[in-house]
Amino acid sequence: MSTTANNTENENATATGKLGTYLEAYGELIAERQERDPVWLRQLREDAWRRFYANGFPTTHDEDWRFTNLAALAKTSFQRAVKGSGTVTAEQIEGFRVLGAGCRLVFVNGHFAPELSDVCDLPNTLEICSLERGIAKAMEGSASNGSAPVGCAPEGIEQHLGRYADLRRDVFTALNTALWDDGAYLRIHRGAVIERPIHLLYVSAGAGAAIMTHPRTLIVAEPTSHSAVIEDYVSIGDETAFSNAVTELVAGQDAVVSHFLVERENLAAFNVSTLRLELARGTNVSSHSILLGGGLVRNNVHPVLNGEGAECLINGLFVGAGRQHLDNYMLVEHAQPLCSSRQFYNGILDDRARGVFHGRIVVHKDAQKTDAKQTNRNLLLSDDARIDTKPQLEIYADDVKCTHGATIGQIEEEQLFYLRSRGIEETSARNLLLYAFAAECLDRMPESPAREFVAELIRVRLTDLAQNHQVAVLAAPVEEETQHWEEVR
Repeated sequence: MSTTANNTENENATATGKLGTYLEAYGELIAERQERDPVWLRQLREDAWRRFYANGFPTTHDEDWRFTNLAALAKTSFQRAVKGSGTVTAEQIEGFRVLGAGCRLVFVNGHFAPELSDVCDLPNTLEICSLERGIAKAMEGSASNGSAPVGCAPEGIEQHLGRYADLRRDVFTALNTALWDDGAYLRIHRGAVIERPIHLLYVSAGAGAAIMTHPRTLIVAEPTSHSAVIEDYVSIGDETAFSNAVTELVAGQDAVVSHFLVERENLAAFNVSTLRLELARGTNVSSHSILLGGGLVRNNVHPVLNGEGAECLINGLFVGAGRQHLDNYMLVEHAQPLCSSRQFYNGILDDRARGVFHGRIVVHKDAQKTDAKQTNRNLLLSDDARIDTKPQLEIYADDVKCTHGATIGQIEEEQLFYLRSRGIEETSARNLLLYAFAAECLDRMPESPAREFVAELIRVRLTDLAQNHQVAVLAAPVEEETQHWEEVR
C-alpha cells in the first residue's frame, strides 16, 4: 500500500476512532439535564447527536475540509468541562476587559460565571443572561403560567434556538447542539439603540486535563434596533483545550448589527467557531473576525440574506506564526432580490504557519439584482508559510453583479528600503508595513470602543511578529490568479 493511501487510511481511522469520548460526554449531559431541558430541546439534542455520531469528524476528502486535517483534534481524548473546573480570579479577568463596553458576560470553561460578569446599568431595551438561565426561567414561567423577571425574558429562545445553524451539513454544529452546557442569550428590543458594545468573554482555564467546551450564543436583534457584540475567546494557562462554539444571530427588519469575533487563545488550543446570520428585509449586518491565536482554528461564517434589500459585510484578519493553522470558511447565500454582500479577508503568515480562505457565494434563482464581491489578500513573510485560497461563485440567477479574486505576495523590498532610507530601523519599518496591510480590515469597522479594542490587539500582535521575524530578502508581491465574473442585464 502506498504512503498516500496509508496516510488517508490513518486519517479516516483517527477522525472516527475517538467518538467514544463524546458518547460518554453526551450520556453525562443528558442525565444531568433530564429535568432541566424542555421537551423541544431534548429532541433537538437527540437529533443533533444522531447526526454527529453517524458521520464523525470530517476528513480532507470532504470538499469543505480539504485543506485542514483534523487528525490531531480527533485523536485527543477531551474531557467534558464540568462546572467549577479551572480557577479564574477577578484580577485575571480584568486583563481581558474591553474599555467602553456596556456590559460583560464571562464564561469559564463553558459555564457562566456571574461573580466575574458585569451586567450593571443595563438599559430596559436589552435583555441579556446566560442561555441556561433563560431556558430555566422559560420552564418556570410555563409551569406557573407566569413570566420571567425583567432582564431575562426568554420567550424568543424556543422560537430561534437551533432554527438557523444547520446541523445536517456541519457536524461541528451538530456536536455543539448536542453537547452545549451554556452560553449567552441577547435580545435587543425593537427600535433600541445600544450605544456601547456587549462583551461576551469565553475563557479556557487550566483544569488539569484536556477539556472541551461547546459555547452556544443566541442573539435576537428586533426590527430597527442597533447593537454591537464582541465574542472573545481567550486562554489562561497553556493547557490543551477544544472550544466548539456556535452563534445564531437573527436580525429583524431594518436592524443594524455589528458582530466581532476575537480568537486569541494559546497555541495548544483547538477552536472551531460557527456564526450563522439570518438577515431580514433591509437589515445591515457586519461580521468582523480577528484570528490571532490558537493552534488549529476554523472560522465558519454563514450569512443568509433572506429579505429584500439586505446588506452584509464579512470582514476578517488572520495572523499566524510558528505552526498555527487558521482556516476561514465563508458561505454567503443570497436568497432574495436586491441584496448586497462584501467579503474582505486579509491574512499574514510567518514561519511555517498555514492559512486557508474558502469563500463561497451562492446566488439563488429568485435573488435577482444581487451585488456581491469577494476578495482575499495575503502576505507570506517566510518561504515556509503557506496559504490555500479558493474564492468561489455559484449563481442560479441571470441578473446579478458578482466578482471574486485572491492575491498572495510578500513585503515589497522597495517599500522596506524606502522606510529604512528615511531613518526607520528595519523592525519598525516592517511593523509599519504590516500594520498598513492589517489596517484595511480596521478601516471597514465603524468608530467605536470595539474597533479601538481590536486595533490594540492587532498592534501588539504585529509588533511581536515583526520583532521575532528573521530578516530575509523578500521579493516583490506576486499576484496569483484573479478571476472575475460579471453579468448585468
